Amino acid sequence: MDKFSGFPDDSKLSATAFPATFFTELLPMIDDLAELKVVLYTFWALNQKEGLFRYLLREEYDNDILLDGLKKAKPDDDPQATLENALALTVARGILLCTTVNLPDNEIEIFCVNTHKGRVAISQVQAGEYKQGVNGRPIEILPERPNIYSAYENHIGLLAPFITDALKDAEKNYPNEWIIDAIDRAAKANKRNWRYIEAILKRWESEGRGDEYAGRLDEQDGKRYITGKYANFIEH
Repeated sequence: MDKFSGFPDDSKLSATAFPATFFTELLPMIDDLAELKVVLYTFWALNQKEGLFRYLLREEYDNDILLDGLKKAKPDDDPQATLENALALTVARGILLCTTVNLPDNEIEIFCVNTHKGRVAISQVQAGEYKQGVNGRPIEILPERPNIYSAYENHIGLLAPFITDALKDAEKNYPNEWIIDAIDRAAKANKRNWRYIEAILKRWESEGRGDEYAGRLDEQDGKRYITGKYANFIEH
């Protein structure tokens, strides 16, 4: 039996965080030592990464630390085969998420932990929402684009039924990025009402987009440019 010499001084320790559910729900499920070692390694390795969306490449699991540990877990098996099986178990159990990315010169496989951010990351990659990476990372995963309804709720207020209808109508006439940008500008100008937002959109439609419009749409502007069934609603 190999004997551990103990952890170093507390001031020299770096910590790896685990969610509480790892111990209360997941740990009792895992019945394969190699699978457990792969999961522990994944949490540790991702903790060394930076950025909004963290992932591991398949080849990052091919290292002496993990492979030596897998050899101890199953000494009669090839450690690469043990690794492949353990990774398959973590994905099948829903601990890790995995997807393939086709790059111009090769194909890569990435793994994320099954958290909210991990699910978003995999979804974004599968939707092609990534770009060339930096600092040795093959890809940078792009954040989700907010939809116009969540943007309104986050920046303006609750979605009353007539606001939902107004946003649906706006979607037919303007690009989503225009609507989201108009909502953002209205919030920054402290003009949190649909009239002001639609005034921005109408002005962009007639005069073209430009940053110079951000400061020119005051409340009177909003009254001048709004028409139709929502004209009676000013402050919402």
